[in-house]
Amino acid sequence: MASVELHNIHKAYGALTVIRDISLSIEDGEFIALVGPSGCGKSTLLRMIAGLEEITDGDVSIGGQVVNAMTPRERNIAMVFQSYALYPHMTVAENMGFNLKLSGETKQVIQQRVDEAARMLDLTKLLDRKPAQLSGGQRQRVAMGRAIVRNPAVFLFDEPLSNLDAKLRVQMRSEIKALHQKVQTTSIYVTHDQIEAMTLADRIVVLNQGNIEQQGTPIELYRKPANLFVAGFIGSPAMNFLDGTVDGVDGAPAVRLKDSTPIRIAGERKVKAGQSVKIGLRPEHLSLASNGSPLTGQTLLVEPTGAQTHVLFDLAGDQVTAVVDGEAPVRYGQPLNVSITPEQVYVFDASSGLAL
Repeated sequence: MASVELHNIHKAYGALTVIRDISLSIEDGEFIALVGPSGCGKSTLLRMIAGLEEITDGDVSIGGQVVNAMTPRERNIAMVFQSYALYPHMTVAENMGFNLKLSGETKQVIQQRVDEAARMLDLTKLLDRKPAQLSGGQRQRVAMGRAIVRNPAVFLFDEPLSNLDAKLRVQMRSEIKALHQKVQTTSIYVTHDQIEAMTLADRIVVLNQGNIEQQGTPIELYRKPANLFVAGFIGSPAMNFLDGTVDGVDGAPAVRLKDSTPIRIAGERKVKAGQSVKIGLRPEHLSLASNGSPLTGQTLLVEPTGAQTHVLFDLAGDQVTAVVDGEAPVRYGQPLNVSITPEQVYVFDASSGLAL
């Protein structure tokens, strides 16, 4: 295992800059998720750590050693890609042990490591099969096993679950997390799926247009987003945003929406009267309320998911999503009354987007 340090990493393709002066410290044994929309630079950053992409400026250190000039093999990393990249003519055991064979390891060492990885990943009964005889989830486990047998200092995952269906993605998320808990190898995981990032990582790094917007534990990013971008990216369903102006109601701070509907906010918010802001309402924080609630709108869409129901309704001319109990009597076209505590209302500066 080893720590990973990024020092002022910059990447440009001619006039196009994709990574902008990023510095990041990843502790030995930590599981980090790099998350962000398509084109934010997360895969490029991972490939520079792996040595598959040249660094324009800055340094990458693994285990305290600068590795800029080293080949991927010399960096002692193992990478799991979105594509399984298995040799179709080889068995599972041969695929998992192929890199060890190229490195000149003895047959005894190769078999020992393959057997150990197969036990971890529940592949023992499949070692004699060819890739064509495996499901998508089994092929991804073989790709992970091929990485494990090398005993790398760092695991790199580049959207490894994107090709799997929803059920398999959930299963493989659990298997990857269980694997990390067993081997405790430093891991860097790239994904555009914030649910994957939230469930897997010790720490999440949110990227946008080649910059780090915020980093922290999943709960820190969920509870205290630094800006509008992070607030809208972390959480499912996504946070609702409404324009308003800071005012007061009965001596307490509030934000008035476009139709003058007041929404109270916590007293510690650093706002001033008349300030233009955006407020953020997480769908799961909106609770059904009795008639007479100031937050009332017409129901536009009802999406039952079982234990919960997602409800889209009109609030002050904007469409807002609420997550309510699956058995709640919510109907299309009917009024919906909701409430939210002032402490759960997020407030952002309208011009800068920063949290207040």
